[in-house]
Amino acid sequence: MAQNEQNNDLMEKIVSLCKRRGFIYQGSEIYGGLAGTFDYAHYGLALKNNIKNSWWKKFVDSRRDMYGIDASIIMNSKVWEASGHVAGFSDPLVECTKCKRRFREDTLKEKGKCDDCGSPVGMPRQFNMMFATQIGAMEDSSTTVYLRPETAQGIFVNFKNTVDSFHPKLPFGIAQIGKAFRNEITPRDFIFRVREFEQMEIEYFVRENDWHKYFEYFKDEMLEWMESVGIDMNKVHELEVEIGDLAHYSKRTMDFEFEYPFGKKELFGLAYRQDFDLKNHGLEYQDEENGGKLTPHVIEPTFGVDRAVLAVLLSAYNEEDPERPFLKLKPNIAPVICAVSPLLKNKPELVEKAEMVFGMLKAEFGRVAYDDNGNIGKRYRRQDEIGTPYCIVVDFDTLGENPDLLDTVTIRDRDTGNQERVKISDLISKIKEQM
Repeated sequence: MAQNEQNNDLMEKIVSLCKRRGFIYQGSEIYGGLAGTFDYAHYGLALKNNIKNSWWKKFVDSRRDMYGIDASIIMNSKVWEASGHVAGFSDPLVECTKCKRRFREDTLKEKGKCDDCGSPVGMPRQFNMMFATQIGAMEDSSTTVYLRPETAQGIFVNFKNTVDSFHPKLPFGIAQIGKAFRNEITPRDFIFRVREFEQMEIEYFVRENDWHKYFEYFKDEMLEWMESVGIDMNKVHELEVEIGDLAHYSKRTMDFEFEYPFGKKELFGLAYRQDFDLKNHGLEYQDEENGGKLTPHVIEPTFGVDRAVLAVLLSAYNEEDPERPFLKLKPNIAPVICAVSPLLKNKPELVEKAEMVFGMLKAEFGRVAYDDNGNIGKRYRRQDEIGTPYCIVVDFDTLGENPDLLDTVTIRDRDTGNQERVKISDLISKIKEQM
C-alpha cells in the first residue's frame, strides 16, 4: 500500500473509532453536518478534560508565578483594532475558475490549481477570518463585535486588573484555557483545522533582557508536557520560523510540528511577542524593584487543545495485532482508568459484588466504568479501543469458590493482556502505582 493510502487509512480508522466509541461526532450531523464543527462525546470530552487538567496542573497549579483567567469570548471591538486583527487578520482566498470552490491559497496541493477539479484558480484576495456579530436590541442601532479569534487578547486586556489584584513581581504569567473562532475558508483534516476550537495559552511577562532565557525555559517545559500526555516525541519536530514568515508582533517564533497522516503540521507554538500588545493597549507595569514604569515583554507558549487530542489519539493508536486495535493511552489521561465487570450478568451474587467494587473505585478515581454488555472477550475489546488501561472481573473465585482466592479479582492489563489476581482491598493502591 502506498504511503498516502496508508495515511488516509489511518485517519479513516481514527475517525471511525472516535464515532463508534463515543469520542467525537460531526457537528449537527442529523442535519447533514456543518463543515469545521465537531462535538465531543462522553469519552472524547473526558480525554480532552484530562489533557486540559494535566496542562493546568503543570503550568498553573504547581507554580507560584502563574495566575489564571477566563476572559469573555465577545470583547469590545477596540480590542481587535488595537491588536491589529481588524485591519490585518486575513488569509489569501482563491476561487476555482470552473467549479467555483474556494480555497486558502497556501493550502493548495498544486500552486495555481483547484484541489477538486484541477482547473486554474483566480487571483488571490484577502479574506478576514473573524466572525462578526451584532450587539444591541435594534439592528439599526447595534454595534459590530467579533467572536475572539485568539485567547491572548483576553489576557492582555486584563493585565492591569491582575497586577492590581495580586501585585505580582516580574516575571509572572497569566494562563487561560478557552474557545476561539476563525472563519476558516477550507476546514479540513478532522479536528485539526476547524472553525471553533480551544486553546491553552500563557502570556509570560518578563524584562526585555531576560526574554531569551525564558524562551528556552518554556521550550523545555512544553516538550516535557507533550511527553507526559503520551504524544509520540519521535513525531515531534522543532521548526524555527524564518524572519520573513514571523507574525507582525513576533521577534522569534518556534513551531512544534507533529507528523500527522496528512503531513507535518503545526501542533503548538512558542513566540516572543516583545512588548507589542501591552504597548498597543497602553498598559504599563510599575517597577517597584528599580523604580519607574516599564512595559514588560512577553513569551507566549500556546497549545491547541483539539490538535493535542488528535496527536494523542494518533500516538496511542496501536494495530500490531490487526484483530485487536487499541488506544495505548497513558493512565493519567485515559477517559476510563479501569472497567469493572461481573463474569456473568445474570448471576445476582456476582453483580452485587461487582457493583460494590465499582462503587469503591468510582469514589476514589471517578474515571471508572461498569461494563456487563456482551461476553468478557467483547468487553475487553471494547475497553481496549476506548483506551482503558485495566479491566477488573469479579468471578466465582471472588465469592469463595476457591477459598484461597476469596475477595480477590482478576485485573487485566490492556497493553500486555496479562492477568493477575489482586485482593479487593489492594486494588486502589495497585492502580495508583501505575498512574
